[in-house]
Amino acid sequence: MAFQFFRHNLGSMKSVAAAAMLGTLVAVQPVSVSHAQGPVSVADLAEELGDAVVNISTSQTVQGQRSVPMPQVPDGSPFQEFFEEFFNRQNRGEDRPRRVQSLGSGFVIDGTAGIIITNNHVIEGADEITANFNDGTKLKAELIGTDEKTDIAVLKVTPETPLKDVSFGDSEAIRVGDWVMAIGNPFGLGGTVTVGIVSARNRDINSGPYDNFIQTDASINRGNSGGPLFDMDGNVIGINTAIISPSGGSIGIGFAIPAKTATRVIAQLREFGETRRGWLGVRIQEVTDEIAESLGMDDAQGALVAGVNDDGPAAEAKIEPGDVILEFDGKPVETMRELPRMVAETAIGTAVDVVVLRKGEKVTLQVTLGRLEEAAAEKPDEDSSEDDSSKAPADTEVLGMILSELDDAAREQFGIEETVTGVVVKQVAPGSSAEEKRIQAGDVIKEVAQEPVETPEDVVEQVEKLKEDGRRSALLLLSNQTGELRFVPVRIED
Repeated sequence: MAFQFFRHNLGSMKSVAAAAMLGTLVAVQPVSVSHAQGPVSVADLAEELGDAVVNISTSQTVQGQRSVPMPQVPDGSPFQEFFEEFFNRQNRGEDRPRRVQSLGSGFVIDGTAGIIITNNHVIEGADEITANFNDGTKLKAELIGTDEKTDIAVLKVTPETPLKDVSFGDSEAIRVGDWVMAIGNPFGLGGTVTVGIVSARNRDINSGPYDNFIQTDASINRGNSGGPLFDMDGNVIGINTAIISPSGGSIGIGFAIPAKTATRVIAQLREFGETRRGWLGVRIQEVTDEIAESLGMDDAQGALVAGVNDDGPAAEAKIEPGDVILEFDGKPVETMRELPRMVAETAIGTAVDVVVLRKGEKVTLQVTLGRLEEAAAEKPDEDSSEDDSSKAPADTEVLGMILSELDDAAREQFGIEETVTGVVVKQVAPGSSAEEKRIQAGDVIKEVAQEPVETPEDVVEQVEKLKEDGRRSALLLLSNQTGELRFVPVRIED
């Protein structure tokens, strides 16, 4: 193309000297390359890091099951004895306990102490765990601790000499498009190196409450689980843990646990043998565009508090259902799924400022976090109030719903617990916004636009106020029969 460019511009030159000049220009003109180049070779890096990556093999005893079920035959059938004899022969020995083996990957982070990291699902249920090293050495591994929520496990081996180890890097500094390298044990093939780029960050694949994966197109296959994802400086910026694939093989969509998440969990597992996460004591839901509009918010952001544990830190700090948490410990809460991770990563007993939006005003509250695992076994108390069901109920239609006061008859009809109070939904009109939002008979309206309601007339009054204010939807706080709460925006019909 450079030669054609010069021919076009120098075509009027007739002399040999001009032609010679052209040759000179073409020869000395540098070709500008603006595109970033990939790594020429990762051979040196792979050779340096390979000895720190191990193959994890496990075995466990499982109870066998009959693989060939016997068909049902009528009692007294002449074929019954034949079928029983045939299928008993086919299944003979199938129900005896048997040993099952599996393979995965791992890597050494402390060569002196013999600490190895892998995935929880690689070693889950194993009776024996063996770390197989690059030089052929095999060492029995002891399980130090696991965390199912982040799929991390910490193992310990006792080597005769210090092992080659690797260090964690800064996964927050990694950018989409950066080159990464994975080493692992795909399909049991041993140390295998693959290279790709970071395809995306902060991926939520619905595998747990703290999803924040690095996505990569470096080939990740079965057996790579628990292996390291390296940056080009040889630091571990992720732990390979999952793939999306209809066939089970790599299609260029693999996921790794970020080093930032892993290091906190690993430190706790090494020190305590378990995780110790912060606990706020709220049940939250996403702030949709409709909910944001009903609350008068300019943008859909934050985490909407749908319920508060009566004995939790949030209740003590006066956080209420209907509050939208906008900031936690000085950091903005952009989406609902960010809040659980922020809370979990904060030390137990830490006092943090939480900024909430309450009835259009920002309020700052200080919360001292509890411990999540201690709270897990505790059942939140349900909301309670005085029973006021003596009056005869009157049905009222509003927002596509027929409402009635919550009396004993309604409680019995819909199985609503005594602790639940509010206005009961007796019927939902087909095609209404309420039906679209999956409101159903037996649901109980506790609040409209963050104002408590006790009668159908209260609901009508609040909806009329919203109409006067120009609101297009009404935010309802609903309870199911057992007291579980959720917020639902319902469109206000003309």
